[in-house]
Amino acid sequence: MAVSVSVAVVLAIILVLMIRGKSIKAGPAIVAILFGFFLASTNIAPSVNRFMNSVADTISQIHF
Repeated sequence: MAVSVSVAVVLAIILVLMIRGKSIKAGPAIVAILFGFFLASTNIAPSVNRFMNSVADTISQIHF
């Protein structure tokens, strides 16, 4: 749960920066947000969640 909240916060910050930097307009940003919202309510959501957790685990195992 903590990983998904952290990812959501990071993605929200990136989205705000992209809107402010005019890399993406507000309309496409709203579409992207709605897509994520509706994707979360589909049957693919657990698979996406497992994938993101495995990516987070892989990144956390990297030692510099």
